Amino acid sequence: MAEARQQGGGQQTGTDRPREGGVGAVDRYFQITERGSSFATEIRGGLVTFVTMAYIVILNPIILTSGVDVEGNTLAFPAVSAVTALTAGVMTILFGVVSRLPFGFAAGLGINAFLAFSVVGQVTWPEAMAIVVINGVLIVLLAATGLRRMIFDAVPVELKLAITVGIGLFIAFIGFVNAGFVTSTGQSSPPVGLGIGGSVVTIPTLIFVVTLVLTGVLVAAKVKGGLLIGLVSGTVISVIVEAIWHLGPRAGEDGGVANPGGWGLTVPELGSAPFGLPDLSLVGAVSFDLSRVGVVTVVMLVFTLLFTNFFDAMGTMTGLSREAGLADEKGNFPRLKSALVVEGIGAIAGGATSASSNTVFIESGAGIGEGARTGFANLVTGALFLLAMFFTPLTQIVPTEVAAAALVIVGALMMAQIKHIDLGDFRVLLPVFLTAAVMPMTYSIANGIGAGFVAWVLVHALSGRARSIHWLLWVVAAGFVVFFARGPIEALFGA
Repeated sequence: MAEARQQGGGQQTGTDRPREGGVGAVDRYFQITERGSSFATEIRGGLVTFVTMAYIVILNPIILTSGVDVEGNTLAFPAVSAVTALTAGVMTILFGVVSRLPFGFAAGLGINAFLAFSVVGQVTWPEAMAIVVINGVLIVLLAATGLRRMIFDAVPVELKLAITVGIGLFIAFIGFVNAGFVTSTGQSSPPVGLGIGGSVVTIPTLIFVVTLVLTGVLVAAKVKGGLLIGLVSGTVISVIVEAIWHLGPRAGEDGGVANPGGWGLTVPELGSAPFGLPDLSLVGAVSFDLSRVGVVTVVMLVFTLLFTNFFDAMGTMTGLSREAGLADEKGNFPRLKSALVVEGIGAIAGGATSASSNTVFIESGAGIGEGARTGFANLVTGALFLLAMFFTPLTQIVPTEVAAAALVIVGALMMAQIKHIDLGDFRVLLPVFLTAAVMPMTYSIANGIGAGFVAWVLVHALSGRARSIHWLLWVVAAGFVVFFARGPIEALFGA
């Protein structure tokens, strides 16, 4: 079935059929006719990809502005929204031109959560973005030398999938907390509970539930742009509710909870204008002075970011190329090395603009489903992202509770990868479980990845399967042991 779809997906009929012999240099460069596509099909596919990805212009600033750095600073919502659109537009176009593949780029979910909830607790935002840039440089070097593919093949597929599952659970948990659906009880047991006093009693949290159900139905019905439609619908409902009841913000002037029934981070009120010049003040806001943290900490932060970026992108590209019918039986696709190099440049660009590491988006599959087969579709998607920069004032009215519903949906979609893991062997089950469970429970992606890798090596080695462990896994596990013991190690060496 899948093979038939891939073979037939590029065939066009009627007005979509390209003129025999090609339509010029652009057609030949992007191989539009050669891949059985047409300009009309590529434009339509690029538009659909943008619609399914556009939510990131709202969701990325929601996540990044939630993070308070070590000096108590936060990022400005309109500025993050603007650079999110800018970087996504530039990188999507660059990837399309260089790799000639229809894969859209934007700030990676999971990576931005790692920055907001783990990294900036130890460094400032400019320093955190410097770590992203360093991560990108390493990815480019690994891709250019061919080491990236070798490392990817060395790590068991179960651990790769477990990382995605764990990040999904982590993102969903953040959504529940941001919506007020899960709250702290202030007690040692149980530490968290449902809403207020075990009930959903506030209107913002109720709107979260409504938005979650609505978006879930749209996604289940495979409505293109379902996530974006859910975000917009929930926001419209919130604006109407605020106009009628004037709930106001939850926090008081001192930062405490002055109005328990109010909105979280954003009050959904219409501004004076829906569009304006983009705030690009975050472009270049990077500091490579990382002296405030120890060397071991910096290395492990870069390593964890690299690992998260590394496997998510490789897996996504392989899956999309298969869906487009462009991959061989081994998962290789045209211009593989150049695609991986540009993906690393996406991390560098994301750090340099404070948009977080940019990577390929699985939502590009929607455009591929519409027939996109070449990088020309990326020109359309990228141009629309650049246009979206001028409408970033609209993103400021999206309340946290509505964005939280999108986080839960995305988390559920990421968790679905667990179906590809055979959990019949406990040697596999325990590391996978630890990877997925430790992330949300410790509020750290790094801790989850580390627990999973160390457990995989130890359980396999001590149960007679030492020879099945690739030597690179031993290196990675040893690195995470150092990571978990970094406090005593830094104190010992005065780092």
